[in-house]
Amino acid sequence: MPRSVNHVASRARRKNLMKLAKGYFGRRKNVWTVAKNAVEKGLLYAYSGRKQKKRNFRSLWITRINAGARLHGMSYSKFMGEVNKSGIELNRKVLADLAMNHPEAFKAVVNQLKK
Repeated sequence: MPRSVNHVASRARRKNLMKLAKGYFGRRKNVWTVAKNAVEKGLLYAYSGRKQKKRNFRSLWITRINAGARLHGMSYSKFMGEVNKSGIELNRKVLADLAMNHPEAFKAVVNQLKK
């Protein structure tokens, strides 16, 4: 009995992977084994990058809130402690946006905490 290889499916698999390698430099874009390794590594980095993105944004928000709070004579930790105590339900993303783009509104929040 002749051996069945199913070239159609294996070719399609390779073709899909080579599409993912489009734009890579040198052999990474056109040599199967090199492209396969590069794409697999790239997908791993993409997965971990999606997790790091959340961390990076949180750290950016904290930096912006700290800068805004220090303009009004408070440290970040004291500011956030007061926010939690007072029951103001604004998250770090919103507070950072207020500190950057709407300083008057941020000042109102700080004044509310100082009372």
